[in-house]
Amino acid sequence: MTLPPRLELDLDLVPGRFAVCRLPPEAPLPEELQAQALVSSTRTAEELSIVCREELAPPAARRENGWRCLRLRGPVVFSLVGVVASLTVPLAAAGVSVFVLSTFDTDYLLVKEAQLERAAAALASAGHRVSLSGRSGPGSPA
Repeated sequence: MTLPPRLELDLDLVPGRFAVCRLPPEAPLPEELQAQALVSSTRTAEELSIVCREELAPPAARRENGWRCLRLRGPVVFSLVGVVASLTVPLAAAGVSVFVLSTFDTDYLLVKEAQLERAAAALASAGHRVSLSGRSGPGSPA
């Protein structure tokens, strides 16, 4: 088996803190989330999973707060092989837990705020360029 070539990717910190939320599968997507810059929702037979800004998380949701988000500069073409692996393997080796979101154009990595510096260092050691200049607290605009 041949491994894909080593990728050197650019990632930027998305301002703000994020929550990963779980609602019952029949729950509607809260209206206040529909116009936000970064919201992801996935509905399955078991749950409605939502990633959103922490301060906008639905109050009734089971939630995990304290995530920071790194955005892969895109668009990333579908034919590029090994993108997520090139990002998650170094994070796993550094002991950093990650929650991954993928969209049509790019990928997002959510890491716990306490692990952000370690995540950035691990990604940089793997040849990626990580900009944390957008670092901000919970009250910052998206």
